[in-house]
Amino acid sequence: MAQHNDTGKQGEAAAMQYLQTQGYQILEANYRHQHAEIDLIVQKGKMIIFIEVKTRSNVSFGEPETFVTYTKANLVMRAADHYIYARDWQHDIRFDVVAVTIRPDGEVKIRHIEDAFC
Repeated sequence: MAQHNDTGKQGEAAAMQYLQTQGYQILEANYRHQHAEIDLIVQKGKMIIFIEVKTRSNVSFGEPETFVTYTKANLVMRAADHYIYARDWQHDIRFDVVAVTIRPDGEVKIRHIEDAFC
């Protein structure tokens, strides 16, 4: 597996662990609909949160969250529409980004940005 794939998997695992410690219930990981994928779908109370996880091992070119493109956000929102329609979800939703930086010494830094697609 390519190094960037390993880094991405590590970032998603770290994000999942972090969210669970913050009281979020993991509903889905790597949810796919057509050409779109949502990294994590979680629930807290009566809110479902769709999460894009961005992981970097080097921030020389910018923080991880800056790599969420307009196109990616639209794909996530399209997949989220399908998810909530299929489950007849009648409560609040939110779109977040969890930015993970894995430093060369193994230290992991996590930033949770709520309402990232506003």
